[in-house]
Amino acid sequence: MFKKLLAAVGIGSAKVDTQLHQSRLFPGQEFEATIVIQGGDVPQKVEGIDLALMTRVKVSGENGDFFKNHCLAKWRVAKSFEIQPGQVLEIPFKGQLHPETPFTALPVRNNQCQVWLQTGVDIDVALDPSDNDAIEILPTPVLEHVLTAMNELGFALTKADVEQGFLNAPSFRSRSGCYQELEFHPRSFGFSSLREVEISLVCDTAETHLLIELDRAFRGDGYTAFSLANNASASEVLSRLKQHIR
Repeated sequence: MFKKLLAAVGIGSAKVDTQLHQSRLFPGQEFEATIVIQGGDVPQKVEGIDLALMTRVKVSGENGDFFKNHCLAKWRVAKSFEIQPGQVLEIPFKGQLHPETPFTALPVRNNQCQVWLQTGVDIDVALDPSDNDAIEILPTPVLEHVLTAMNELGFALTKADVEQGFLNAPSFRSRSGCYQELEFHPRSFGFSSLREVEISLVCDTAETHLLIELDRAFRGDGYTAFSLANNASASEVLSRLKQHIR
């Protein structure tokens, strides 16, 4: 009875560990993992195992901005089973990242972008063991071209975060409930009237969509939007940005 009570409050109960085969991925990329469940001191019935692709989003509230966790995708890995004391079970899993998964490996000091895989185990009468595994989301070639082009145009990336909400433009709409925003400032103001450029990104399997906000010193803010093929060349990306950032 004492051991059962301990398991009911999460002491001596089963443990879970998700082992990603690759922790550096691109948005939309397939991945493989092994979920390792280790039994505790008593037999326990596991009602199910779930994996969730998570990120942290900025929310604008009445009392200012705050951050909260946001689920991009969720998978049921296993249904009900019983694990015995000391037993080790390994469950292989294959999944695919959401195409709008935010980039985290960005060349910026103020990087507020995080992505992780969260494992939850539903154990009858016990506290749920959980496991969080960070994933590094790499820039795609087209985003690398965007960053290089902005640098050539005289802008430095100063901040990156993920905002709650949906982006709506004439030719595209986000679907994940959040979007990534990159903030650029001119390295030298000179004769430019632009004080800030914010580029919001929405990625899909064929294109990368950009919504650009221009903060102008004399003419007020302006918005423009366009899409780039994911195989667009560096020269094409630079040309398109020159057309829209002025």
